[in-house]
Amino acid sequence: MLENYLPILIFLAIGVAIGVGPIVLGYLLATQKPDSEKNSPFECGFEAFEDTRMRFDVRYYLVAILFIIFDLEIAFLFPWAVALDSIGMFGFIAMMIFLGILVVGFIYEWQKGALEWE
Repeated sequence: MLENYLPILIFLAIGVAIGVGPIVLGYLLATQKPDSEKNSPFECGFEAFEDTRMRFDVRYYLVAILFIIFDLEIAFLFPWAVALDSIGMFGFIAMMIFLGILVVGFIYEWQKGALEWE
């Protein structure tokens, strides 16, 4: 019974070794010479203009929601289109409901002004 899980255990061990190994090697082999320049925050090579914990405009989050709306639509629309013949009318109606929900999200984004740039 346990021999069935041995390939999974080996796979997990190799995955952890590949993920953690370079980090540990870099920490052990690198020269540790921190100074004020290396530890200072920077923004595109310049000094930070404002506090790093400033509040973001709500439009950033609205754009993120907009991306998720279109990303979900594309991720589900292609497999649905390929399998439309086999799933029939039930699949068509289910996808129309799904797209309707996404359209409601898109209208919400539009009303909040996420599509308008200043």
